[in-house]
Amino acid sequence: MGTELKTKSELLKWYNEEYCLAAIKHTGSALRYVKNQTLEICLAAVKNDGEALRYIKNQTEEMCLIAIKNYGFALQFVKNQTEEICSIAVKNDGSVLQYVKNQTEQICLAAVKNIGYTLRYIKNQTEEICLIAVKNDGNALKYVKNQTEEMCLIAVENYGDTLQYVKNQTEEICLIAVENYGSVLQYVKNQTEEICLVAVKNNGNALQYVKNQTLDICMDAVKQNQEAIEYVDIKRFPEVFEFYKLLWS
Repeated sequence: MGTELKTKSELLKWYNEEYCLAAIKHTGSALRYVKNQTLEICLAAVKNDGEALRYIKNQTEEMCLIAIKNYGFALQFVKNQTEEICSIAVKNDGSVLQYVKNQTEQICLAAVKNIGYTLRYIKNQTEEICLIAVKNDGNALKYVKNQTEEMCLIAVENYGDTLQYVKNQTEEICLIAVENYGSVLQYVKNQTEEICLVAVKNNGNALQYVKNQTLDICMDAVKQNQEAIEYVDIKRFPEVFEFYKLLWS
């Protein structure tokens, strides 16, 4: 009997506006227990915790805007997504683009300007969107459906490892990639001597990825980094070892 009365007493508190306001100002998610959601209570809840939007029965645009500014992922709980709400959300956190129901080009552009890899969530990729995405983050190239040489060049200049995502590797793309990041030679599908030389001049240890070693490639690798001697085929190029001893002893 006593327990039952205590439970009823606890429940009655959630009908009291003053008690509810104090509770949600402490924890926004407490809104789920509020029996009479007033405008003041709901606004206080989303100001405290944007995720509280999920518990609001009658959302207003003001509530939604406060919620997404507070917590971008609250966009998934917005019942009536306007372009303004979506734009503000993706400008703060591009990854919430995944929750946008009606993607416009402007919303998508704002998203990739914030976080390049959100390109993965875009349903209708344009060349402009893709270029901005890879300029922001070279790794976004992984999600480009129709790659152009320009996109690929921007991506590998930005981050050499993205060479692994290039569908059509030209010699120019590969040279730019290894010139900045010698170790990405491991992703080059068609190695030429020039590409290998450029790679080991940047990083001698890239020699470990060279499929067809030549004397010049080995010499340049050891010259750049003495540790590259570990990857030299000494049986084929004993003179490299002699060069190494002269250079690094």
